[in-house]
Amino acid sequence: MPKILCIAEKPSIAKAVAGILSGHTAQVKSTASKYTKNYEFNFDFGPPWGKSQVVMSSVAGHTTSYDLPKEYGAWANYPCSIPFEAPCEITIDDDKKAIAANIARNAKYSQVLYIWTDCDREGEYIGTEVRDIARKENPRIQVKRANFNNLEPNHIIRAACNPVDLDERQAAAVAARIELDLRIGAAFTRLQTLKLRSIHGIDPKKVISYGSCQFPCLGFIVDRYHKITRFVTERFWSIKVTHVRDNVPVVFNWARNRLFDRMAVTLLFEQCLTAKKARITKVDQKPTRKFKPLPLTTIELQKKGSSYLHMSSDAVMKTAEALYQKGFISYPRTETDQFDKGMDLRGLVQKQTQHTTWGQYAQGLMDGGFSQPRDGKNNDKAHPPIHPVICAQPNALSLDEKRVYEFVTRRFLACCSSDAVGSTTTLTLLWGNETFSASGLTVLERNFLDVYPYERWTTNELPLFREGEEFEPTEAQIMEGKTSPPTFITEPELIGLMDANGIGTDATMAEHIKTVIDREYVFAKERGGGGGNAAPATRGRGRGRGRGTRGGAAAAGGEGGGGGTGVREFVPSTLGLGLVEGYDDMKFDVNLSKPFLRKEMEVKMKQICEGQKTREEVVRESLAMYREVFDKAEQQIAVLRRVNSIILNLRRLLTFD
Repeated sequence: MPKILCIAEKPSIAKAVAGILSGHTAQVKSTASKYTKNYEFNFDFGPPWGKSQVVMSSVAGHTTSYDLPKEYGAWANYPCSIPFEAPCEITIDDDKKAIAANIARNAKYSQVLYIWTDCDREGEYIGTEVRDIARKENPRIQVKRANFNNLEPNHIIRAACNPVDLDERQAAAVAARIELDLRIGAAFTRLQTLKLRSIHGIDPKKVISYGSCQFPCLGFIVDRYHKITRFVTERFWSIKVTHVRDNVPVVFNWARNRLFDRMAVTLLFEQCLTAKKARITKVDQKPTRKFKPLPLTTIELQKKGSSYLHMSSDAVMKTAEALYQKGFISYPRTETDQFDKGMDLRGLVQKQTQHTTWGQYAQGLMDGGFSQPRDGKNNDKAHPPIHPVICAQPNALSLDEKRVYEFVTRRFLACCSSDAVGSTTTLTLLWGNETFSASGLTVLERNFLDVYPYERWTTNELPLFREGEEFEPTEAQIMEGKTSPPTFITEPELIGLMDANGIGTDATMAEHIKTVIDREYVFAKERGGGGGNAAPATRGRGRGRGRGTRGGAAAAGGEGGGGGTGVREFVPSTLGLGLVEGYDDMKFDVNLSKPFLRKEMEVKMKQICEGQKTREEVVRESLAMYREVFDKAEQQIAVLRRVNSIILNLRRLLTFD
């Protein structure tokens, strides 16, 4: 009987898959790692292996790290640019050596290595880490991977019986990014720390870190801050017309909206008063629809989770990951907003008919209300949109899990519903030479709105007006106001900007936001509330690895973080402001705090995945781009120091005052 070694990305996935494939009869054995266990059972994979002896185990995120050799850790002995040139080495982390030993020991006597990592770029790379450890012990072992995106039993069994090859191109793209992040981050981190630490009085054990994704993220926050602080308020005037009919006050909005010349508004208003009567020149009635939402992507989950659920994007992703690992929702990292036409959506709706809250609505869809979801413009060809896999009753979930699961499920049911239908009435009013308008809405069919309370569309009917009729307005007056500055950038806005500018991936944006907070470059606070507290920066010299959620014990089942009570907005700290303004003052052709350098790097990563470039080409080209900027920054480091000193002293004065 063949022996097959199955390795999942996380202990929870290994446990779930082993339970499904073994019919919950697997023998559980401990390993030398506190994170992982081995599950032993038999399973019939079909051709070519048939019934096989299986050992199912896992890693806990990344097992290896890219790093510079230890001798380069003595910063004083080398120029800050040394990370661009020094060799890189791949090592197994100390806390992962027991995991690697477990893989090697079981691979020695196995004919097949079966990878069960997440089906995305990072998962492919983690799969190659596992493969390399196994092949070092058993060079002849055959390597396959399971292609799965949820933990529904039939789906897992199909994945086990239909293996595919690891995608070497996607793994190469991740390897390129890890090496680039290490080299670029280590070089700039050394430069910033050595030159700015004394100015800001930073603890010698801490560093002023640089990241090619985190800095553009910081740049967006600082840009909004400058728009606020440099905003000049202006006074404006407008004309407001109100007419009461059938005891309903109807407000007509001025077509000019507002003018910044009080005298001009006064003259126009006097012309209206001279005319006395106003005339309805047009009554426009037409049907309208409020479109149901598109299928759910990771970006949309993070944005809506922040604005609707009032949770941080990082907490939303950790909670979604926990729901996925428990088998309640599909894989939560996807760019796809199109459901495959062959997917059994009605079957998924049917499962929700048992839910105590929206079960009746789901039953209505099964009884004839089902409508095929809209198609968005994105399809990553890897994972479907995020959707519920099984019906999870509220008592089976934690508070945050309940909120995220409810949103995912209500979004899915809304996608499978009909658009809301209504009728709009628009009145056009001519008073003197000035045009005004008023609009009303009658909601005729709520449809998806009945299950999706996150969007509002309410009836606001207008009294009856006839085209050509004249009347003297009940009330008219000149309104005075003043322009207001923009607000601090919110988390949904920041995620939208990062997405539009190619900063990070849909799965890493929340982590980049968390990083700039952890490094105390920005402070997070709830909109309308007081200032937030940033966690102290604790990173030492940079190490190259993958997403933080795949790097250690947290991946093995650490806590996911809680939600808040309002939408978060971000304010730059003195250090964050000094870094961005300092680099701005260097007048680079391509600024470090702008998204262009990182966006170009992300384009190159996609070219690796598409076979247009090799990993070596991308690393060489990207390092050349950043090395040019680094050399200029080093030459003008006095500018960075001067700007940070000025900002620090100014803020001290303002605080003292």
